[in-house]
Amino acid sequence: MRKPIIAGNWKMYKTHLEAKDLVKELKEKALPAGVEVVLCPPFTALATVGEELAGTEIGLGAQDLFWEEEGAYTGEVSPAMLRELGCAYVIIGHSERRQYFGETDESVNKKAKAALRHGLKPIICVGESLAQREAGETNQFVAGQMEKALAGLAPEEIPQVVIAYEPIWAIGTGRSSSGADANQVIGMIRQTIANQFQPALADQVRIQYGGSVKPNNIKEFMDQPEIDGALVGGASLKAADFYGIISYQ
Repeated sequence: MRKPIIAGNWKMYKTHLEAKDLVKELKEKALPAGVEVVLCPPFTALATVGEELAGTEIGLGAQDLFWEEEGAYTGEVSPAMLRELGCAYVIIGHSERRQYFGETDESVNKKAKAALRHGLKPIICVGESLAQREAGETNQFVAGQMEKALAGLAPEEIPQVVIAYEPIWAIGTGRSSSGADANQVIGMIRQTIANQFQPALADQVRIQYGGSVKPNNIKEFMDQPEIDGALVGGASLKAADFYGIISYQ
């Protein structure tokens, strides 16, 4: 049985003091049982949020990393640095990283391998554009992203990977996929993993939906058999909204 995982991606929001206040507010509420919750603040707030989360069941994640251990890579952050701050997860290959910063399937693969080497669980993002969806290319495109992202991973690493299916046209637009449509694509993603590795491993991989997830639509997604959680953007920036999502049962 896969334990649902709901992660808040704060993107480039919240100073470290604002982040501290948000976590304090969230901690005032009882954490629902049976759901793994992860917060992914900006790099500058990781230490602060990590300190606030100490002693709680909420996990800490980063929004990106670089694949080298260390070196002359100005502006980059290594997996070892994230581990030392207490991170358990790291988002890799978000569509905004691909769109604005030149992230490719190949760099996503290198980052995923680096994360796993350091005991970090990668949340690998995949998803199609509106044009690709309307052209009927969703399955082919997303399957290709998946195959390249997981290329060369050892079978025993696969259960440590989380996949986030985020159709690009639904991110931050207020427009979300239907539960049934998201379930179909996520089922295809699971089958792609099964074909690349084996069905028993694919059955262990948790696959999230992301894209304008809110308290009033989360249950539609979580009721689907293939969907194991959500990667939440804007709605994770307010404690009440995020709590409404993680307490969907």
